[in-house]
Amino acid sequence: MSDRETYMREALRLAKEAAAHGDVPVGCVIADAGGNIIGRGRNRREECHDATAHAEVEAIREACARRGSWRLDDCAIFVTLEPCPMCTGAIINARIPELVFGAREENTGSCGSVIDLFSENYGHRPRVFTGLLAEESRELLREFFLERRNPDAQTGD
Repeated sequence: MSDRETYMREALRLAKEAAAHGDVPVGCVIADAGGNIIGRGRNRREECHDATAHAEVEAIREACARRGSWRLDDCAIFVTLEPCPMCTGAIINARIPELVFGAREENTGSCGSVIDLFSENYGHRPRVFTGLLAEESRELLREFFLERRNPDAQTGD
């Protein structure tokens, strides 16, 4: 298993936690240049009643706090779902040089699906790697929304 896959598997674990708490299953980790995970996050919008409680924002906040700096310019961020505009902006602002994400987000994805904010003139353009464990990420989302639409579908009632 590659290091990237190890980090993405941890992000998937966090996504499952989000789903268990009633939030859309998205998880995120940030690794520093030494390979240490310095930030973890999962969606908590429902749990915290906070529109900004996205997995990426939580992970960036934790990583910055651990670093004592807003600059994460030697880190990589791993997220199960393509970041939205807010999270893409947070990645730009934290100067994270590498983004790895699993599934594309056709409705709000801002790294190529709806728009590519990294191609705009913000002065920071991370390297982007897509599709890592995408099927697992998509399946978590599919199951979550299937259960939301039809709660009896999972129990057979």
